Amino acid sequence: MPVRKNAATSFILITVLIDSIGFGIIIPVLPSLISELAHVDTSGAAQYGGFLFAAYSVMQFIFSPIVGGLSDQYGRRPVLLASLFGFGLDYLLLVFAPSINWLFVGRIIAGIMGASFTTAAAYMADISTPEKRAQNFGMIGAAFGLGFIIGPSIGAIASQYGIRVPFMVAGVLTILNWLYGFFVLPESLSAENRRKFEWKRANPIGASMNLRRFPMLTGLVTALFLVYISSFSTQGTWTYFTKEKFNWSDQEIGWSLTFVGFMIALVQGFLTRILIPKLGTRNAIYVGFVFSILGSLAYAFASEPWMMYAIMVPFSLGGLAGPAMQGIISGQVPANEQGELQGSLTSLNSIAAIIGPVLMTNLFYQFTGKNAPVYFPGVPFLASVVLTTISFILIIITLKKHNTKVDQAEKAKH
Repeated sequence: MPVRKNAATSFILITVLIDSIGFGIIIPVLPSLISELAHVDTSGAAQYGGFLFAAYSVMQFIFSPIVGGLSDQYGRRPVLLASLFGFGLDYLLLVFAPSINWLFVGRIIAGIMGASFTTAAAYMADISTPEKRAQNFGMIGAAFGLGFIIGPSIGAIASQYGIRVPFMVAGVLTILNWLYGFFVLPESLSAENRRKFEWKRANPIGASMNLRRFPMLTGLVTALFLVYISSFSTQGTWTYFTKEKFNWSDQEIGWSLTFVGFMIALVQGFLTRILIPKLGTRNAIYVGFVFSILGSLAYAFASEPWMMYAIMVPFSLGGLAGPAMQGIISGQVPANEQGELQGSLTSLNSIAAIIGPVLMTNLFYQFTGKNAPVYFPGVPFLASVVLTTISFILIIITLKKHNTKVDQAEKAKH
């Protein structure tokens, strides 16, 4: 059946949006819920929160290639709908969780079902023409950014009626999205582009090792992994850094995160569609990396609160690199392996989500604690500069080594 691209694209973007909103909704209330269930103070809740994040990321790491492989055999539609349904049930489970152990069960289920993003990305690759692929991946990033604007606001409002109400809202939204997809979502993967599910390729290590068959991917995927880790300099320490450096209140932090989400949505949803075609995929990557490195360096030495907002504007242009890199990476892999590719990338992101927060928050602690050799709250941003620079060098070497392939892909778009 021919893919109804407009309806399908809208559904995928709505799916990512609702996933992001669901995550954002629970941010304001998760510490309170942990404190209630575990009978601990905020400090203890933070410790539990770290373990909960790790449990979610470990499940993502394990199950993303499995979900991606299943979607390559059975199609994107049934796997995506099953993931959404399970994700909705997870949120509703958390509404009635009687103990902290049930919260862990819920986060583990969410990690498994959260692999819906894997299938959504593979679906987008299926329905995208080569010249539109990077832009469409940018739209996915924009949907995530928009959800990060909407989610915390809904969570803050809903929490006024009880700390479990935001979970109920997230669950209802996800189930409604599942119903919408059940009735309107067509299948994107044709029968001739499917491949048999293989367990040896459906584990995180096997899937990643299998990508070595494509020489260009090794350097690109390694670079992307380093970018994933470096991103936690902002994701993992923004709240702590702004409180420590500028004594921001929770409300001020919330407004700043809303602005962050707005800039992500603006760059990846609007500017990528304009700048990537004008610059070319390779140049868009280079420009994005330069802005990321300079932005992180500026954050490290920011001395006034307004600087955090001002720096975010050029720093957000670093978002050009991700969609452009994903466009090149997905262009190296056959149609019947897109699910496996996206599963592998999601697994790498999950490893980064285990390593990144621990690395960055510990660096922050080491340089702000009583025994700090030098007081410098911005050290996680310097770590990001180092990691992003290494990634940039690796990207330049890889693209130059495979210059002909990239040039041919660029010519094919025009």
